[in-house]
Order: sequence, then structure tokens, then C-alpha cells
Amino acid sequence: MRLLLTWTRRVVMLMVLTGSVAAPGSAETTISTSNAAQGGLSGQMSALLVQERSAVGQLATGRFEQILAAPTAIPAAAEPAAAKPAAVQTVAAKPIAAKPALQVALAQPQAVVPEVAKPALFAPFRARATVQPVTPVKPDIDYSTAFLADLPEATGDDQWQCLAKALYFEARGESVKGQFAVAEVVLNRVDSGLYPRSVCGVVNQGSRYACQFSFVCDGYSDRIRERAAYVQVAKIARLMLDGAARELTAGATHFRTGAVMPSWARKFPQTAKIGAHYFYRQPMRLASN
Repeated sequence: MRLLLTWTRRVVMLMVLTGSVAAPGSAETTISTSNAAQGGLSGQMSALLVQERSAVGQLATGRFEQILAAPTAIPAAAEPAAAKPAAVQTVAAKPIAAKPALQVALAQPQAVVPEVAKPALFAPFRARATVQPVTPVKPDIDYSTAFLADLPEATGDDQWQCLAKALYFEARGESVKGQFAVAEVVLNRVDSGLYPRSVCGVVNQGSRYACQFSFVCDGYSDRIRERAAYVQVAKIARLMLDGAARELTAGATHFRTGAVMPSWARKFPQTAKIGAHYFYRQPMRLASN
């Protein structure tokens, strides 16, 4: 069909040029079509060829050469869409350059940041660990010099020094068990609420002539002269402050030797006798009066 239209336009143009057909606008040119596609198309092509020969024969030679030299117009609808080379070349020739700051950043070595897990992932574990109580492990005690000799030399703060000093001056002549018992008395007083709340406060409590522990105000020098005895009681003080069980005196808060009989010894119940010492527990009812 497109070929028929092209031939029709050529014949009409030749007829116009030769004067065989009137110029556009002066008359109508109608091309009928038949219902039979093949017969109608062949007849039309034959008629057009005849008309073309007639028109060509009437054209002047120079005019015919001009027509052949002129480019044949192609309908706009049939013209294939093609990309514009100029636009493509322009886009391709224009490189996309990175900004200077970006180029500098890319040139620098990038530090690798390790991936850190989110705190929320570990929050339940931390909460669980916080809720669980930590029970201190109490040291097992063997009341013997051999047991103490195997322990490293003890060290500590002021509270440890006060307890070691009290054991040295009040019980260095006693057995190991007797020295542990005196340490229990000092710590039982600290915990009772009836006495100072520190070891040093309990040991140094009293006036010049009425001290709770006699070595504090007996007028003798407090210089340590027996090094081995002090090293042993210092280990006992360390064990007791670290939580060793108090199982010898049944909560005693007082002790005395057989050479003296203070008034409280007739009122307080006796709880134990270890070596030369007698141990007593102060009743809470009497302390509140």
C-alpha cells in the first residue's frame, strides 16, 4: 500500500509538471479501490505506469534531470527514530569528575572500624549477672601453727593493723585457737551496734585509765619486739577480716584472764574458755538499759 501511494505521488507530480493534471485546488483527483485486493492493486499499478510514461514523454529533458536529482521526500511517519549523534558525543565527551574533597577522601587510607554489637543485645545478660548475688568464699581454717606457716605474709590497711596489734599485745602467748577467739571478740563488738563500728574504734575505745583493751593505756611501750609472733597474729587478723567463720566463742563480746574478776563477769553469760581466757557475751537487754 505504501508503494502504491509513493507511485501515485510521483505520477501526480509528473502530470502537474507536464500540464496533464490541474494544479491542486482546481479539481479533485479520486482513486477508487476494488474489494478484490490483488486485482484492484494490479490495475491501479498498470494505470499509474501508463500515466507515468505519458508524463515523462511530455517532460523536457533538462526538467526530467532536475526531478531525478532531487531527493524523494519520505513521509514523516515512516522515518525511523534515530538517536542524535551530536548529543551522544557531547554526553560521552564530558566526564563526570569527582569533587576535590571527595578525591582527597578517597585517596586517604580508610580505617577499618570493627563492628560493635548493639548494647541492647547484651543488656539481658548484664542484667542477669547483676541480679545474681556474689557470695564471698570464707577461708577454711585449721587452728594450727603449721597451717599459718604455709600462708604468705599478710598485709592490709589501718583496720588490719589495729586488729593485728590487739592480738599481739592481748594474746600472743595464747594458742592459735586462743588468738582466733580474741579476734572474734573484737569483730563481734564491731557488729553489735553497742560499740564503735570500726576495728580501730573498738580497740582504742576508752579513756586513759579505763580502756577496753588494757594494752592501750597500761603505760607500756607498744613497740613490736617479737617479729615471729607478730607475723603469725597478722595472718590471723587477715583471715578474720576476709570473712573466716566465727565459731569458737558463740558471739562473745568480752574476755578476761583467771587473775581478774570484773563486775560484768558476774552478769554476762560465759560462752567459752580457751587457754587462759574466759569469754562472755553481753546480753542485749542489759545493754539497752
